[in-house]
Amino acid sequence: MSESPAPATVELFVDGERVVVPDDLTLLAALRGPVGSRGPKAGCNPQGQCGCCTVLVDGAPRVACVLPVRRVAGRSVTTVEGLGPEVRAQWADALVATGGSQCGFCTPGIVCRLEGLRAKGTAADDLAAVDRALAAHLCRCTGWQTIEEAWTRVVAGASSDGARDLAAASQRASIEGRCPQRVGPDIALGRGGFSEDTAPRDALVAVPDGDDGWVVAETLPAARAAAGAVPGRHGTSSVEPPLDLPAGDWVLTLRTSWVEPAYLELDATWCEPGGEPCTSSANGGAFGGKVGSELGGVARRLADEHGRPVRVVLSREDVVRTGPKRPPIAAGVRADGTGVVRVARTSGIADAIASIAPALEVEQVDLVGPPTSCTLRGAGWVEAAVLLAGLRARLGSGDEASRSATVVSPEGATATVSVLDDASIHVDLRCGSVLDAVVLRSYAIGAVHMALGWVTSEGLAVFDDGTVADLTIRSFGVLRASDMPHVEVQLHLDDDGDPVNGSDAVFAATAAAAWIASGLPPAWPTGRPVAVPQ
Repeated sequence: MSESPAPATVELFVDGERVVVPDDLTLLAALRGPVGSRGPKAGCNPQGQCGCCTVLVDGAPRVACVLPVRRVAGRSVTTVEGLGPEVRAQWADALVATGGSQCGFCTPGIVCRLEGLRAKGTAADDLAAVDRALAAHLCRCTGWQTIEEAWTRVVAGASSDGARDLAAASQRASIEGRCPQRVGPDIALGRGGFSEDTAPRDALVAVPDGDDGWVVAETLPAARAAAGAVPGRHGTSSVEPPLDLPAGDWVLTLRTSWVEPAYLELDATWCEPGGEPCTSSANGGAFGGKVGSELGGVARRLADEHGRPVRVVLSREDVVRTGPKRPPIAAGVRADGTGVVRVARTSGIADAIASIAPALEVEQVDLVGPPTSCTLRGAGWVEAAVLLAGLRARLGSGDEASRSATVVSPEGATATVSVLDDASIHVDLRCGSVLDAVVLRSYAIGAVHMALGWVTSEGLAVFDDGTVADLTIRSFGVLRASDMPHVEVQLHLDDDGDPVNGSDAVFAATAAAAWIASGLPPAWPTGRPVAVPQ
């Protein structure tokens, strides 16, 4: 019997080391597989749309998840780990100093992209060039502004004073992220302990088989091939609010659609036989999107069955199909503050709405569509706060009459957000002891970014049978760096109260202020940026 031919391979140089890898892989699969690099991240793999896997190929930024490794045979590939120690330290220190990294998942790719831009001699103040470079990336946490500030620090050669209390910064980050988080240079370089990075190298890989089961294989590419997984699609259907307004004589109405939380760190976990599974929320809260995850139990069961460590990995398409969405509403409000909120049936949603607006009747409706959850950022109470702020604006009373909104969260944080005449955003936030101004400011700016997108551009198209039409991460409507207005954040450093989450209050107040500034249109997303008066 003749021997099988040896598999074809290619040679390349990764972070200065010669490596030989199979030639049928993407560059990302090669880097995270046989090479063992954990710097490049898989945020949309293999859609090529989030930028988390960006590396430098002969000094030029390239998205690794859609680049066949054959295309880089013999060439030099530099990951974030392969940058010079001084270069890595510059970027890490700048990102920590500005709050330009929160969970740290997207920043390794962004660092590679911006380092490639710096190598071209781009000026520190050329933020238009930075925006163009960042168009290849998504960041869900920071709202981009703090990343641009980090760019300016690095290119201008600014250094940190080193006086910050990073333990206090981590405490504030954990309060804002609603899960344990750390702040530090290692986090900014992508070393946050993500499940996909900490799994044993010899772990089996499990992916959904498309029929409520799991395919288990030696590698992720092999598992996906056996499952018949194909890249996601962008649907041609438009985003339409799925609920009709309740009958009534309303002063104000609002209809929203399903919204994808769009966290970049895909759901993943791993477990040793007889062990406890690794959390899928390591150093990132996913805006509440992973609270009900059942992957840990799957990893434990499969590890026990196979007698080996097993890591369970969802693709971007899996997350969009099965992950929880923000529940759509259709609400009508009368001048006296009473009204009806019709909402997709969601556990806990009625209590969340009542915590802010007990005069609003909640009517839950069984809706054909993707799953919804009340664990997502402020779901229910934020919509109620937005409706009440919009009503005050419609009636011409309070701050809301002047393109501003004030919201007090159920935890007691107070945020006032104003859309200024130049379309910039001003935030005034009180949420107890600040603990760390850099982190709190970063989370506030990130909340502004998410709220503006929710009002103007974010939503999912859903087919009549309830399946999601938009499976690519770019189809969710997340605002790009060039779409973001400048944000000023005023914090109250003299507040010595117990620290509470403040960014959710900013999220609510921004959504309300943006809606008011746009003229209170009756449906979201509005499809247009926040209006600027002539």
